[in-house]
Formats: sequence, C-alpha cells, structure tokens
Amino acid sequence: MSLVETAGLAVLRRIDPERAHALALTALRTGLVPLAGVVTSARLATAVAGLVLPNPVGLAAGFDKNAVAIARLTRAGFGFIEVGAATPFAQEGNPRPRLHRLPADAAAINRFGFNNDGAVAIAARLALRARGPVPVGLNLGANKDSANRAADYADVLATCGGHVDFASINVSSPNTERLRDLQGPAALAALIAGVLAVRDTLPRAVPVVLKISPDLDDEALAALAEVALASGIDAIIATNTTLARDGLMGGAAFEAGGLSGAPLRERATRVLARLSQLTEGRLPLIGVGGIGSAADAYDRIRAGASAVQLYTALTYQGIGLAARIARGLDAALARDGFATVADAVGTRRGDWL
Repeated sequence: MSLVETAGLAVLRRIDPERAHALALTALRTGLVPLAGVVTSARLATAVAGLVLPNPVGLAAGFDKNAVAIARLTRAGFGFIEVGAATPFAQEGNPRPRLHRLPADAAAINRFGFNNDGAVAIAARLALRARGPVPVGLNLGANKDSANRAADYADVLATCGGHVDFASINVSSPNTERLRDLQGPAALAALIAGVLAVRDTLPRAVPVVLKISPDLDDEALAALAEVALASGIDAIIATNTTLARDGLMGGAAFEAGGLSGAPLRERATRVLARLSQLTEGRLPLIGVGGIGSAADAYDRIRAGASAVQLYTALTYQGIGLAARIARGLDAALARDGFATVADAVGTRRGDWL
C-alpha cells in the first residue's frame, strides 16, 4: 500500500463511514489517489460471458453507485467494474446512519436501500465514458415504492443498456423490503424474461448476469440454478451480502442490513461451489463476498469462479488492492503450473462442498 493510501485511509477511518466513502470517491475523481493502470498478462487475460477481461479481478456494485468515477476506476487495476445499482427514478434510500464499519471483523454492514440518482442521470454519465479494455457494467435495481418491481429492471436496462458492456439483475439485496422474493422460481423466470426481451432491442446485445443471495438454502439454490440455466442468462454473481451474524466481534454487529467483508468469505465460497456443481459448468460464475487477498481470489476461482469481485476490503486496504490481488493471482497461477486463469477454474471445487 502506498504512503498516500495509508495516510488517506487513516484519515477516512476517523469520519462517518458514508461521508468517508464520498470523500474517497472525490479524491479518486480528482486524481489525488495514485493508480496502477491496467494490470494484465497472458495468464490473467480471460473471457467471461462474452466479455474480454484483462484480468479476472472486478469491482463490485455499490462502490460507485452513480457512475461518477468510471474513468479513474478503469485505471485502478481492475479487470472489469460494475456501477450502480440504478433504479428507474432517483431515490434517497433508507435513513442514515446506514453504513457501519466492523474493523475487528474486516467487515461492514449497510442498509442503503438502493440510494441513487436514477437511471436517466446515470445513463448520461455512462454515455460520456471512453470505452477501453476494462468492461463497465451496471447493476439494475427496483424502486422501493414501485408497483411493478420486475418491470423496473427492464426499464433501467432500456434507459442505460446502450452505454454499458454488461448488466446485472440485483434481486438479492436485503435492504429493500421483499426484494428477495423475486428469487423464487416463477417470479425470477418472469423477471429475467422481461430483462432479456429489452436486451434484444438494444443496438448491441450485452451479457446479462444474475446476482444472488448467500442466504439461500440448498433447495432454493437448486431451484434458482434450474431457472438460470433455462432462462438464457449469461452468468451468475455469487453472492450479495448476508443477513447472518455468526461469530462477529464488531460493536455494530447487530445493526440491521447486509453484512459484507471477511465474515462472508466461507459462506459465499460454499454457495459458489455448490452453484458450480448444480450448473455443471454451463454458466460462468463470478465470485464475490469476503475477498481481500490474492489467496482469497485464487480460492474462489478454484472453487468454480471464472472471475471475482471485491468492495468492502477496499475500505481497509485501499484502491491499490485490486492491482495487488491481480499480480498475486498471476504469481499463484504460475506457481501451480496454470497457463491461464481459465485453466484453474473449479480445480478444487470439492474442497468446498
């Protein structure tokens, strides 16, 4: 970690978490934070759901909700980035405070509730981005007061889809009441069909991926996998935040909301491995939840992920973490004799079942 990052993180930890995040985005946008540039190699370069990635280490949705720092984030060592979630109309989200750090657990709890500037404003920013080697995707969400939440996802894609490289369907956030009900088989199949129908009208077809909860039991996960395979979806992101609170030490441990960070690591990896088994390699998987090191990323890939994403670990280790993970992953692949990251996918899935 650079001295600038170390000093900046020390200052930000003394500030309210949501305010600190806003300041970090401002520092990133204004060039105060040194960036690694694009990190790639013959081993790291890969293709996932039709996306060509310089490396498999992505930025998860939520860090740049309103697509205000895309140009800088694509130069921060990530192989792909995901902005949003965006909803059809701007909304404030849940009352503050709604973000809590758990430093003793290397974790966070949030209950944002899809706060964002709305699809029209976000589409305008996406339209201005310069396309480059790092794909940019958008997380699709639904307004809290919507009478037809399933239609909201299609509406956001209709507004923004011409300006992104992929889109993800977020039915797994625990912070919008009854949103996770959309993960049921019938509701999910209808929702995906509506989104894909809009995708087919876009000037350029983009991959559509599904982001799922880590809190599904095995029966629900099997049903979801069946729907995903039949639906025409391009990939699955596993997983979103959890409502579980097992073994936490942090003082904010029982705040309401979704838990992310290191305590989610094992749960998310086991869900991913099981999903890899259920889908039999027919759908690429993107692993997220508790990834804070190259070893974590490598474990997730060997459990069945074709790529990974991170977010919460950046709070504790800085934006340079993405490049450090990518380089460490390259070294691990070389050490174990893998010519490409794709060759390592699922090679130790059984360890997590």
